[in-house]
Amino acid sequence: MPQFAAVACVLFVAFLFWDDMRRRPGFRPSWAPLAWMFLAGSRWVSSWLSLGSPMSSVDSYSEGSPVDRAVFFGLILWGLAVLARRNINWGRLLARNAWLTLYLLFCLSSVLWSDEPVVLVKRWIKDLGNPIMALVILTEVRPYEALGITLRRLAFLLLPLSVVFVRYFPELGRTYHVDGTSMFTGVGHQKNDLGLMCLITGIYFAWKLIQKQGRTSVLEAFDRWDVVLMAMMAWLLYMSNSQTSLTCLLVATAIMVAARLPPIAGRPGRLVPVVVTAAVVLITLQLTIGLKDRILELLGRDASLTNRTQLWDVVLAQVTNPFLGSGFMSFWTGARMQAVWDGMNTPGINQAHSGYIEQYVNLGVVGVAFIAALIASSLFRIGRLSVGDSAPAVLRLALVVVAAMYNYTEASFYGINNMWVLFLIATLNVSDVVSTARRHVVSLDEDDDRPRRIARRRPTPVAARVHSPRSTAGRRAVDPRRRRTTLLAT
Repeated sequence: MPQFAAVACVLFVAFLFWDDMRRRPGFRPSWAPLAWMFLAGSRWVSSWLSLGSPMSSVDSYSEGSPVDRAVFFGLILWGLAVLARRNINWGRLLARNAWLTLYLLFCLSSVLWSDEPVVLVKRWIKDLGNPIMALVILTEVRPYEALGITLRRLAFLLLPLSVVFVRYFPELGRTYHVDGTSMFTGVGHQKNDLGLMCLITGIYFAWKLIQKQGRTSVLEAFDRWDVVLMAMMAWLLYMSNSQTSLTCLLVATAIMVAARLPPIAGRPGRLVPVVVTAAVVLITLQLTIGLKDRILELLGRDASLTNRTQLWDVVLAQVTNPFLGSGFMSFWTGARMQAVWDGMNTPGINQAHSGYIEQYVNLGVVGVAFIAALIASSLFRIGRLSVGDSAPAVLRLALVVVAAMYNYTEASFYGINNMWVLFLIATLNVSDVVSTARRHVVSLDEDDDRPRRIARRRPTPVAARVHSPRSTAGRRAVDPRRRRTTLLAT
């Protein structure tokens, strides 16, 4: 039975890809982001090939796998080759994304005070793959269609394989806590990896449904395989028992639903003050009455967030430079990492399970300030998008909010992980950075077999419009659905 399930899964995935490409003959986004996000969302090549775990000791973790380094470096070169063909104005791109540029330079400059400079440089180069893949998607002719296709194909790979791993290959799809209880991982390394897969694919399906709901019925919004994939996602999310992913998915869906309410529809910027106000209220309630503990008590959940609060205490005790930190991704090396393992009596821990604490121990208060600046600048930019098609702006807002929430209990503001890639996609400003001047209006419907384009034309003189026999017929032929369009760069 397991062998039959494996063969059926491979055939099903192959069919999904064939069917998807058959229905989109006119648009072929780059495959580089999909390859990167598949490895980031599942297991690295050394793990797939069973070449040994880099977490067997502190020294082996710092050294890493040469196979993984070669694969990720090859993907980075692939992404750079794609970008090189797009004639990007790099000076304008860096200027329009000053906060991210300064943050990356600050990360590299931390080599001056890191006790592992060689490890830092290697990890910094590898981390550059995340903004590179985000740029590959955002500089496509139809960027949000490319993002939708990439997330959809990522679901093709991660969801069916995880179902088969959990159901038929427990030695691959499950692991165990230190207390002996089982933990479902799918194609990931732990349950949080499985939860993140479901969160990302769930955001895609929610965006797709709510984006198309205004033009079609709910049943018509999905194709025949979306229901199957969504059922897989729901079952895997339940099996992962990841409350962080479930909460983030509910919040993202709520933002997308709120964006369709009459006072906000077409003006996504009106959601930004609501989101900011809600965040301020929640933080105030947490500081005054301990809102988190009260909610967890009502839900019957562990108030320590599965020993995360204990881990935070142990990690923060190892901080020696509160202002600048230990250096970019340098905290988890040498004696500090061993001290955390000994303090928690759990070998293999390699993150603080909080993106903000992770920034603090690696880059100090300055690093946390950079992350706050990136979030604030993204919300400000989205808030200024008050007219036009709101689908891209709503998606960007949902991704920023979800990333900010997700990093409360997980660390994803760095390293090779898909939440960081999606946050960068929501943060990067690529308006007017592609000098090929492919300026046309495009459809956001990634499932349209006939991509619609409306070329920009010079205005026709009044006299020509009056005497042209085609002008009236042309106006009558306009499909009102084609008003749901967006510019290349949002």
